[in-house]
Amino acid sequence: MSNKKYFIKQLLQWNKKDNKRIMPWKGEKDPYKIWLSEIILQQTRVEQGWAYYNRFVSAFPNVKKLAKAADEKVFKLWEGLGYYTRCKNLIATAKFIANEKQGKFPDTYEEIQNLKGIGPYTAAAISSFAFNLPCAVVDGNVFRVLSRFFGIDTPIDSTVGKKLFTDLAEEILDKKQPGIYNQAIMDFGAIVCKPQNPLCSTCPLKTQCAALLQGKAHVLPVKTGKIIKKQRWFYYLVISYNGKIYVRKRGPKEIWENLYEFVLLETDKQVSFEEIKRSEFLKNVTATSKSEILHVSKTYKQQLTHQTLQGSFIQIKLKTEPILKEYKAVTYKELKRLAFPRFITAYLAENELKAFER
Repeated sequence: MSNKKYFIKQLLQWNKKDNKRIMPWKGEKDPYKIWLSEIILQQTRVEQGWAYYNRFVSAFPNVKKLAKAADEKVFKLWEGLGYYTRCKNLIATAKFIANEKQGKFPDTYEEIQNLKGIGPYTAAAISSFAFNLPCAVVDGNVFRVLSRFFGIDTPIDSTVGKKLFTDLAEEILDKKQPGIYNQAIMDFGAIVCKPQNPLCSTCPLKTQCAALLQGKAHVLPVKTGKIIKKQRWFYYLVISYNGKIYVRKRGPKEIWENLYEFVLLETDKQVSFEEIKRSEFLKNVTATSKSEILHVSKTYKQQLTHQTLQGSFIQIKLKTEPILKEYKAVTYKELKRLAFPRFITAYLAENELKAFER
C-alpha cells in the first residue's frame, strides 16, 4: 500500500510544481465547455482539437446556442475533425439538454453517462472537473501510467484488464480533489510517461516505478488485439455541368454520415484511370452527354481506426445535363457551405474546381 501513497503524493507534488501543460479548457468548471472539449478530444490530438474548441465556444457559448444551431452549420464547423458520429451525438445531446433539461447540464455521474455519445471516461471527466465528484478517469494516459508504475502486464484491451485498471484508478483517486488529481495523471501520461521515449531519468516516480526498476518501460502497457484494417478505394468523379457540380449527402450507418461527397465509384482494389474510363459506371454517368476530362488528381489516403481509404479525383465536364438520381447540382457558393469529410477537403485545399472557373 505504501507505493500507492507514494504515487499519489509524488504525482500531486509534480502537478503543483512542474506541470506546465496549458490547454484552454484546463481548470474549466462549466460542464458544457468540459463536455465540448472531451467530445472534440475523442480520437483527436490536443494540438488539433485546440482550435476547434475555441471556434465552437465562440460560435456556441452555451448549450442552448448549440441546440438552436442548424445541423449543417455545426457539421461545417466540425469539418476536418473526422469521426463524425461524435458531431451527430453532440447535436443530439445539446438538444436533449436544452429541451428536456431546460438547458441545465446534468450533475450526477449516472445522468451524465446516460447522455448520448458519453461513455464512462467522459462521464468521469465531466463529473470530476465540473462537479468535483469522486470519479476516476481511465484513458490511454492513465492505463499507461498505472501499468508502468505498478508493473501490471495484464492487457489493457482485455475485459479483465479494463476492470483491473478501473478498480485501481478508483482506489488511488484523491477523493478530496478528484478533478485536480484526474487532470494531473492525464497530463503526467502525456508529457512525462509518454508512449514513446518516456522521461524516465527525470521522472518524479522513478524510485518506485516497477517498469523502470524491471526494465519494462518499453513493453508496458500490454495490448492483445491487432486491428485488421479493411482496404477501400474511393474514386470521385467531380461531375460538372453548366457551372455546377454534383454532390450528395452520405446516408446513415456508414463512415461520414451526413457529410457530402462527389459522384463515387468505390472498389476494393486499386484501379487505373484507363480502367475507370472503360468502366460501365462512367459510361452510365456520361451516356447522354459528351464529356471532357479536366483534371486527374494524385492518390489521396486517409487512415481510420478499422480501415484504410485511398483514391483519387477526376474532374469531368459534361455538355448536357446528366441523370444522377441521388445527386444534386450546387453552385460554388453553396458548395462552400457544405461539410465534406477530410479525405475530400484535403483534395479541395490543393486543387481548383475547374467547373467554377469563369
